Amino acid sequence: MLNITKGKIDRAQKTVIYGPEGIGKTSLAAKHPDPVIIDTEGGTSHMDVRRIDKPQTWDELIAIVKEIAATPGICKTLVIDTADWAEQLAATYICSKYKQNSIESFGYGKGYTYLAEEFARFLAACDLCIAAGINVVITAHAKMRKFEQPDEMGAYDRWEMKLSKQSAPLLKEWCDHLLFCNYQTFVVTSENDTKKAQGGKRVIYTAHHPAWDAKTRETLPEVLDLDYTNIAALYSKSTPTQKPIDKVNELLASAPFDAEILLSFIKSKGHCQNAVTLSDIPDKFVTGWILKYWNDITEALTKASAARNK
Repeated sequence: MLNITKGKIDRAQKTVIYGPEGIGKTSLAAKHPDPVIIDTEGGTSHMDVRRIDKPQTWDELIAIVKEIAATPGICKTLVIDTADWAEQLAATYICSKYKQNSIESFGYGKGYTYLAEEFARFLAACDLCIAAGINVVITAHAKMRKFEQPDEMGAYDRWEMKLSKQSAPLLKEWCDHLLFCNYQTFVVTSENDTKKAQGGKRVIYTAHHPAWDAKTRETLPEVLDLDYTNIAALYSKSTPTQKPIDKVNELLASAPFDAEILLSFIKSKGHCQNAVTLSDIPDKFVTGWILKYWNDITEALTKASAARNK
């Protein structure tokens, strides 16, 4: 039966803030509601914030994100500072796993395919926080790259996230708000026909431009002063009404097993023996066990199904 709903659904927000070094990305992220910062590059030592020390491995980073999702009330916003340093952890993990010297050593772009798969796993962990009602803010450095449009002659410079060409699109598609922070400058022509740059005010761009990517799912001016009060309305809505078990049902829609098999598996591990349906399972167990170990559960049940079908 189709379950059709209508109207807006309030939920936690997915935000990416990127820009050149020193522009104030981390400071802006730290002003979001009740934040906890995963400091992947050690850049918050000068700030009075709640932080989690720099993860030493890729698996540790993902485990931390899942632990935050499974701990109700720990924070209202999870800040990951920064995406490009996190991607370096992923590259190190992949090279170690496949015994390669670098991500380039795989050949034919295979290493970057693995990198995109790992980055997707990281974003899936972030989605657990969203399901738990925790905003996720990810910062990233920006750098200039040559860009060539397929339908135009020539190339020009544009700002892009300092990520691989495989991970950056995943992050841009994932977020609700892609905010580009930079210095706003104007080129003026003097009386003797020389050109000079003036300005230098720090701003947030919220709309796409040939020289950068930006977007927002809400109505905002295309250019804002770099001040949290100008974007605070994005996070003033109520926390999502979606229950943790609703997220499980969403995952089940594309899983190779159904709710009955999942419930039997949970009981086989000694949990929730009195539950008749998944809805009888406490929210804390759903977030702290089912969602946290969803990939492991899927792998175990898929292997069990394959063994039975032999």
